[in-house]
Amino acid sequence: MQATLLRRFSAQEVWGGLSVREYDVLYTLARSGGRCRLGGLSQEVYLPQPSLTRLVDRLVVRGLLTREPDPHDGRGVVVVLTGDGAALQREVGGRHAAGVAREFSALTVEELAELARLCRKVLGE
Repeated sequence: MQATLLRRFSAQEVWGGLSVREYDVLYTLARSGGRCRLGGLSQEVYLPQPSLTRLVDRLVVRGLLTREPDPHDGRGVVVVLTGDGAALQREVGGRHAAGVAREFSALTVEELAELARLCRKVLGE
């Protein structure tokens, strides 16, 4: 079922020239205060670091991210969301949220509450 929903979301024309994976990186950085070490970002977006490095390279070229030395560890790199990257994430995020709402519109308020309860239970919250 997850794969079916992900395919539906991916097929929606909301991504503004981004891939779903690229959007995921922008969203994760926005949620993390706009900056994150590459290794930490890799764990959050479930991409192996070599694949994430190539994806980040593409987003840097487009001006959506920058790389900075980690101020706490000179060997590390921090990936930083630019103003353009944050604006695009918000724009695409709004359209994506509307698409998610459409997919779940068949559920009643009670069913949505039950789904949320079950997800929290699975996550141990």
